[in-house]
Amino acid sequence: MAQVSMTVRMDAGIKAAFDSLCQQFGMSANAAMNIFANAVVRQRKIPFEIEAKESDAYLKGVESVRRIRQMAENGNLPDLTLDEINEEIRQYREGK
Repeated sequence: MAQVSMTVRMDAGIKAAFDSLCQQFGMSANAAMNIFANAVVRQRKIPFEIEAKESDAYLKGVESVRRIRQMAENGNLPDLTLDEINEEIRQYREGK
């Protein structure tokens, strides 16, 4: 089957995010668009949902929040100054 080129205009930020997600899925943006177009034509509808897995850092952060919430509910939170809290946040953001 003959190949043709197609141009799609989109916001630069959306394009960058789309490229990044496609890379996480293990494919190029071009491959993702071809998969999408073929499925739409074959099924005559928007046929599927693709999701990115949450990063390990995100999942660890969620678990930390749950653990801290449980500690707070049990009254077991240490007394921290605002500077200590901000330092904890800074270290988390740096991936420590």
